[in-house]
Parts: sequence; structure tokens; C-alpha cells
Amino acid sequence: MAALLMAALGVAVTFNAWADIVHIAWVDEESSHIFLVLPIAAWLFWVRRSRLRYCRFGASYLGPLLVAAGWLLGTWGFHRGIQSFYHFGAVVVVVGAAVTVLGSDVLRKFLPAFAVLVFLVPVPGRVRLAVSMPLMTATAAVTQTTSEVLGVPVERTGNLLSIRGQHITVAEACNGLRMVFALVLVSYAFAFGEPLRNYVRFLILAMSPLSAIVCNVIRMVPTLWWYGFGTQKAAERFHDLAGWIMLGVAFLLLMGIIRVLRWALVPVSRYTLAAE
Repeated sequence: MAALLMAALGVAVTFNAWADIVHIAWVDEESSHIFLVLPIAAWLFWVRRSRLRYCRFGASYLGPLLVAAGWLLGTWGFHRGIQSFYHFGAVVVVVGAAVTVLGSDVLRKFLPAFAVLVFLVPVPGRVRLAVSMPLMTATAAVTQTTSEVLGVPVERTGNLLSIRGQHITVAEACNGLRMVFALVLVSYAFAFGEPLRNYVRFLILAMSPLSAIVCNVIRMVPTLWWYGFGTQKAAERFHDLAGWIMLGVAFLLLMGIIRVLRWALVPVSRYTLAAE
């Protein structure tokens, strides 16, 4: 309870930054994955709950140091106009406030649940652009090939796909990076929510961009067909619904890969999360 009160106090003193984060997540669809972060953090904490009996609770000097560092980073980011530093500073302040009463041992044993909070920081536009261009090009190319293999001809010019006279760009049809960072977040949740070996976790995180392309292609092919053979309104509805369905699909794909590796007797698992 004391940790929750301290965290709430941390939010209160950095309220403007948190209000800005929520506003961006609400109005910018490419940042909508932010709403998934706290539920995933809570889940990562829950699957590690058996570690609580081994934690040494108590006040920690690390907490005030994190609060001070977060406050300085946020203040510097605010005055220099660096939005990501401004937001990340607020996150560090809240984490530091909680660690002040919980102790550094809790931070260490539940590090994945704390580390996922970095996804609360809206991705800067420059980073999104650098990531989106190669992903959009790859998605467009694979979507065209997949559709033609399935017997539906599609023309492609760069990121522009054409089907039966209807022109759709991957940027419009996939809404930029709206689902890419959400799929990376799902990969992180799976990697640290299962008792996996560290090398398997690294592979899952390293392959998350490829997973994003695969899921976007699974989403894009029927969306493209809706544009070509149905109405634009129906295609847009399907596109929006399929985007969130893909999060579940990505999780199931990762589970399937792990099952196949276990079937092949590849050592992928630890005994329990508490044993890490």
C-alpha cells in the first residue's frame, strides 16, 4: 500500500508529463499500444509473485536517487524540447518513488515488470520514421507475393498496392506503425512472461520486427481483398478489428514456436520463473 501511495505521489508531482503521455496515446493511433503497458506490467509481476517471499523489503537509497535522476532528466527534456526525455523522466520518478519504500531487491527480482514501463514513453517521430520505411516496403512486397500465390493479382509500385483499380498504400492500410510497437510489446510480454532461457528471450525480441511483418501481412492480405472486392467502409472496419486480433495471433504464433522447439527437444525453458 505504501508503494502505491508513493507511486501516486510520483505521478502527482509529474502530472503534466503523464497527462501528455495519455493525451498522445489517446489521439495518436501509432502510440495506442501505451494503454497495454500497465496491464502487461501487472501480469509480469503476477507471474513472478512467488519471488515475493524471497524479497528483502525496506527503504532504499536507490529510490531517491532514481527520483532525482528522473526529475533532472524530465526537467532537462522539458526545457530542451526533447519530448522522450521529458516523458521518460516522469516514468523514472514514479519507479524511484515506489523503490524508495519497496527496496532495491524488489526492483532486481521484478526487473522485467519495471523495464516494460519504458514502453510508456511515446516513440519519437524520427525513430518511427526510420523504422517504418523499411518495414512498410517489406510488408508491401510480401503482401503482393502472398496475394498472388493465393490467386489474386496485385500490382505494386513502391508501397502502393493496386487491386481491381483500387489503390492502397501500406502506410494508409496499416496506419503507419500503429501495430508494430504493439507487436514488439507482445513479444516482450511473452519472452518474460514464460520461464524461458535467456537466449530464447533474446531471439524472440530480436525477431519481433519479423513477427510484426508476418502479422501485418496476415492482416493486409484480406484487408486488400476487402478494398478490391468489397466496400471501402467494410474494408476499414475489418482493418481496425484485425489490427487488435493480430496481437492475439502474434502471441499464439510465439506459443506455437516454443511448442515446436520443445517437441524437437531444444532446451528452451527454465523450471520456473522464480528460479531465475
